[in-house]
Amino acid sequence: MLKSTRWLAVALLVASAAVSEADAKRELGILNQKAPSWSVDQWLGLPDGKKALDVADFKGKVLYLYCFQSWCPGCHSHGFPTLQKAMKHFKGDEEVAFVAVQTVFEGFSSNTLKRAGETAARYDLDIPIGHSGSAGQFSSLMRNYRTGGTPWTIIIDKQGVVRFNGFRIEAEDAIHVLAALRVFEGRAR
Repeated sequence: MLKSTRWLAVALLVASAAVSEADAKRELGILNQKAPSWSVDQWLGLPDGKKALDVADFKGKVLYLYCFQSWCPGCHSHGFPTLQKAMKHFKGDEEVAFVAVQTVFEGFSSNTLKRAGETAARYDLDIPIGHSGSAGQFSSLMRNYRTGGTPWTIIIDKQGVVRFNGFRIEAEDAIHVLAALRVFEGRAR
C-alpha cells in the first residue's frame, strides 16, 4: 500500500504542476474537495434506463470528466486527443469511467446539444455526452467546479474527491493519474 500511496503522490504532483500560475491566482478548480453535483439535464448516449447522470453514479470508479465547447480550437487540438488516448488506454477497465460535458459560456447558438453530438461522433466517443449552459443560464457544472473555460479536465477518485481540476493535462500525465487513483484505496479527506 505504501508504494501505491507514493505513486499517487507523484502522479498528483505532476498533474497539479500542469495548472498554470495564472489559473492558481484566479482560484480556479476545487482540488482535493468532494465533487459536487453536476446539475446537467441534457444528455446524449446515456446508459439504458437513465435520463441523466451525476457524479454519484460513478462512486467506486475513477472518473475522467472532460469539459469542452464544440467551437473551441484547444478542445480539438489538445483536449479531445488527450481524452481519446486516455480512453484507449483504459478501454474495458470497469474501474475507470469517462464522461464529456459541453460547458457553454459563450457562442450559445453554435455550442448546442446537437453540435455536441456531432463533435462526439467526429471523435468516435462512445461515452455519455452532456450539455450545460445557455444564454439565459450559466453552466452549473462550470460554477460548481470553478472551471476556467475549455478545454477543462476534472479527475475524480473512487471516493468522489477531485484530484485534478485544470485547464490542460498531457495525455501521459492523465493516464498516470488515472492509473494511480485506480489502485489507490485511500480515504477521502
